[in-house]
Amino acid sequence: MHENEKLDAIDSISGIIITGSPSYITDEEQWNFVGADYLREAHARQIPILGVCYGHQLVAWAFDGEVAFHPSGREIGTVPITLTEAAREDPLFSEIPEHFNAQISHQQSVIRLPLNALRLAANEFEPNQAFRIGDTTWGIQFHPEFSAEVVREYIIARSEAISAEGLDPQLLLNAVKDTPHSVEVLQTFCGLVFGDD
Repeated sequence: MHENEKLDAIDSISGIIITGSPSYITDEEQWNFVGADYLREAHARQIPILGVCYGHQLVAWAFDGEVAFHPSGREIGTVPITLTEAAREDPLFSEIPEHFNAQISHQQSVIRLPLNALRLAANEFEPNQAFRIGDTTWGIQFHPEFSAEVVREYIIARSEAISAEGLDPQLLLNAVKDTPHSVEVLQTFCGLVFGDD
């Protein structure tokens, strides 16, 4: 969208995944507004939506949540996630263990959920790791598509900035592990969109 690409007609899509991005919601680029309008229309039509990292923040912002730089700085690496009680009945999370690990890399966060959002997951650093609006729209701050190797590369690439922020890149690298339950969230969403075949 940042190069003014034309979005597919809403009638022609089965679902939407908004991925991570090096951009920030708070920059309020014009394409953020275009994307937010598109998401609101898709949500009104109950087209399944999954926002990941930046996408999670865009979904929240589109529905009047608030996004800002996290007051504690960066969260990166493999982190523990805890599901809320509400997640037990959620289509994406009902089969996921209450405590699981996920890969993550972000500096901005959803610091206030939309009024109609249901919190689904949190951790010590980030109270809004996942939420749902209505029956078909989700945001997740973590990256279910990241392998352990991918997050290691992110840590290495950002090691100078990470060190400057008072974090230890080597400790973060040592803590990286596989996150199979996180991947299941993405697989379950795809099953909702395309069927389980």
